[in-house]
Amino acid sequence: MARESAGGGFSRRQLLIGGAAAAGAGAATALGAEAAWRAATGVEASSATVEAASATAVGDAVVPFHGEHQAGIETPPQAHALFIALDLLEGIDAAALRRMMRILSDDAARLTRGEPALADSEPELALVPARLTATFGFGPALVARAGAAAAPAWLRPLPAFSIDRLQPAWSDGDLLIQLGADDPVTVAHAARMLLKDARAFGTVRWSQRGFRRAAGTEASGTTMRNLFGQLDGTANPAPGSADFAEVVWGGDGPRWLDGGTGMVLRRIAMDLDGWDRVDRPGREFAVGRRLDTGAPLTGEAEHDEPDFEAVSKLGFPVISEVSHLRRSRSDDPRERIFRRGYNYDDAPVGASVSDGGLLFAAYQADVDRQFVPIQRRLDEADLLNQWTTPIGSAVFAIPPGCDEAGYLGETLV
Repeated sequence: MARESAGGGFSRRQLLIGGAAAAGAGAATALGAEAAWRAATGVEASSATVEAASATAVGDAVVPFHGEHQAGIETPPQAHALFIALDLLEGIDAAALRRMMRILSDDAARLTRGEPALADSEPELALVPARLTATFGFGPALVARAGAAAAPAWLRPLPAFSIDRLQPAWSDGDLLIQLGADDPVTVAHAARMLLKDARAFGTVRWSQRGFRRAAGTEASGTTMRNLFGQLDGTANPAPGSADFAEVVWGGDGPRWLDGGTGMVLRRIAMDLDGWDRVDRPGREFAVGRRLDTGAPLTGEAEHDEPDFEAVSKLGFPVISEVSHLRRSRSDDPRERIFRRGYNYDDAPVGASVSDGGLLFAAYQADVDRQFVPIQRRLDEADLLNQWTTPIGSAVFAIPPGCDEAGYLGETLV
């Protein structure tokens, strides 16, 4: 209980009045009022207050929706992601696509600002943006219906690979909605609002939910770990760099895609039960990296360059020719991608302990030139193929961003 004022201190009445005013202004104002009071009285902030302020900061964080490029690609990955593909209804033409993208862009912009969608039935759920991003992609059929004079040559299903066991339930689609945020409620609400917008134009083909470590549990920029325990995405180009721009935003595609990129989404089932039976040296031999640090077997730190010429005392390559690291690395610097993966973990079936895997989202300017050669090498020989199986695959063109007066896809439709 607060003590009565003595001399120049605060009285109980003043504290009660201040507390009521703060409560009326909301939790954020209350935290600010307490901080101001503690600064004036010299009392240190409680750990509970600091934790509450930190949690609020995560929820209040906003990623701008408008810009040259769509958010959700170069954006530092959020803790939660949802990928939704829709099939367009019969009769949806270019005019209908324009209406659809105007509606989706307007509501997505509102939601990413922490504002309710235009006809939001649960507006309170929209008030925590938590770095929400909404990214849209176009499949081959949508581009065709838009009447585009040209589509990128790579905008089609990937070539068949021998390791694939693709299921229609996880493959293809006309319109992609990619959502990311540091709060799962935010993602779920945004998905519901945007699907309401789109239901007059298409039906859901598939929905895939993924996750990473919770926001704040690791330092920013830490490479994610997949469910095999390995660091996943070490060789990525640095966001914001000229290298990133060349890998992701470059390309010689049609003009309407300038400032956009190509996306491949692969759903990769991981045999976690089988992986359990492999000892640590065997796992690291298959990957070509140390599991604890992510360093190549010839190095000490995660980002050390691998030495593929190094041999053991017995004369064998330290990094196997069929390790995942060696097969995924090309001598052609143009064969690079930017990967933004998420784990998934479904309910196990039967005697299996788990049904998990990786949502492998790859972004590149030209899918045929960058992604396909890498995947062909992995298809031919990669030790990890013993424990991984692609069961879903889709390719989308991600159009450029837009300004506040425009809408996503306006360069196409």
